[in-house]
Amino acid sequence: MSSILFHLEENIAVITLNRPEKLNSFNREMALQLQEKLDECAASKDIRCVYITGAGKGFSAGQDLAEITAPEAPGFNQILSQHYNPIVVKIRELKKPVVAAVNGVAAGAGANIALCCDIVLASQSASFIQAFSKIGLIPDSGGTFFLPRLIGWQKASAIMMLGDKISAEEAERWGMIYKYFPDASFETEAKKIARQLSQMPTQALAHTKKALQWSFTHTMYEQLMNEDKLQQRAAGTADYHEGISAFMEKRAPVFKGE
Repeated sequence: MSSILFHLEENIAVITLNRPEKLNSFNREMALQLQEKLDECAASKDIRCVYITGAGKGFSAGQDLAEITAPEAPGFNQILSQHYNPIVVKIRELKKPVVAAVNGVAAGAGANIALCCDIVLASQSASFIQAFSKIGLIPDSGGTFFLPRLIGWQKASAIMMLGDKISAEEAERWGMIYKYFPDASFETEAKKIARQLSQMPTQALAHTKKALQWSFTHTMYEQLMNEDKLQQRAAGTADYHEGISAFMEKRAPVFKGE
């Protein structure tokens, strides 16, 4: 059985982490398969939104500890440089919105891969755990980069050092995620947001993503110039002209991602 399930729902690529008996914990096979599917999403013009979720009761429990305690276990350098870091980079560089639909526990690397996505949604019963300190490790997979920017230094520091379990409700209140929904309606509501994104001007969303990414490392003055540059690119797209025409004609725009 494949560690990653993949299918299209119109213009949405649905990627499902598929090791439910292990709470979708990552091993090498699943990490590499996820990278392959992200590359497919980047290359396809038909895909305009990526939706990542987990099979069964969890999103991902992080690293499969059985893999790193095996007799010929890969070292952490290999696990990070070949497994997790490329996933984070591919998600951030993907020129399409990526939605993390966190349907259950998201722990360790599983939590941080979710938090690096553009929009994070959670079911009411979901939880987020920076579990690294419990086994004498530090947060990886971009956690020390994204989490303090989402919720601030103090809360990030405490969560990472204490290993607290954060509920979906707390995560939304703190700004760690965008929204949570009742379990019964979670998939419907999460896919509704993904569907909305897939019908929007894809290139404008990609430029927005790039601008947000640049804001981490640029001054205000540099960012104003970056916005100028990206706005000119957005204004040259067919979707911009469709948006203007639709506004003037008082009708709903039909964006094609072009």
